[in-house]
Amino acid sequence: MTLANILEAIILGVVEGLTEFIPVSSTGHLLLAARYLNFEGDDSFVILIQLGAILALLAVYAERLWRIATALPKDREAQHFVLGVLVAFLPAVVLGVLLEHKMKQYLFNVPVVCYALIAGGFVLLAIEQFKIEKRFSNCYVLPLPVYLKIGLFQCLSMIPGVSRSGSTIVGGMLLGLDKRSAAEFSFFLAMPTMVGAFVYEFAKSYKTMTTDNLGLTAIGFVTAFISGWFVVKTLLDFVSKRGLALFGWWRIVVGVIGLLAYYTMG
Repeated sequence: MTLANILEAIILGVVEGLTEFIPVSSTGHLLLAARYLNFEGDDSFVILIQLGAILALLAVYAERLWRIATALPKDREAQHFVLGVLVAFLPAVVLGVLLEHKMKQYLFNVPVVCYALIAGGFVLLAIEQFKIEKRFSNCYVLPLPVYLKIGLFQCLSMIPGVSRSGSTIVGGMLLGLDKRSAAEFSFFLAMPTMVGAFVYEFAKSYKTMTTDNLGLTAIGFVTAFISGWFVVKTLLDFVSKRGLALFGWWRIVVGVIGLLAYYTMG
């Protein structure tokens, strides 16, 4: 384990934690970063650093999740919200199982990621200009059809570079949620989605996992947890006050740089 390897693991862990919950596509950023850093880690590295980001989200929301869980047997609002999250989660499960192989075969490459980053950037800039009627300011009591529609928007994130959080936040806003509520529901929807994806990938890969890069994986895991915790703690206030334009410009810049690197460096 060289110093260069350690720095790569730190960078990738930070990239995972910082981008998992903001609308810029963690998958796209990880793919680009790993390619241009020439990172030689195996699939287990990516799977386990994503677990660091998942645990950061669960840690920040632990108290709120506990309140929902304890209220669930008797509280109709809690029951409705949990059902809504499951309804929103369902489309990604169905399409993920049906289309995963085709997506990875045809779409997991640098040009697709970069064009998706750029297109998504313009979507975020555009959504800031739309005058959309705000019908909901509480993501806990949305009608079930709204939850389902947000879940359908999340399915767009199966295209690498689109962004799971970006698709759900924009979808929520188009359906009438204010920015803060859309971002908060994106966090809640991330929990079953990310846990489910982690369990699925781990079940497929655990037999081939090795301990050769255990130290690097631990470094990436810790940095993903720390940076993810920071994002979850700050994103709602940031989006409420500053909006999504910064993320839009970031996506466009990263996408353009990625394309330039691809077509000049190969």
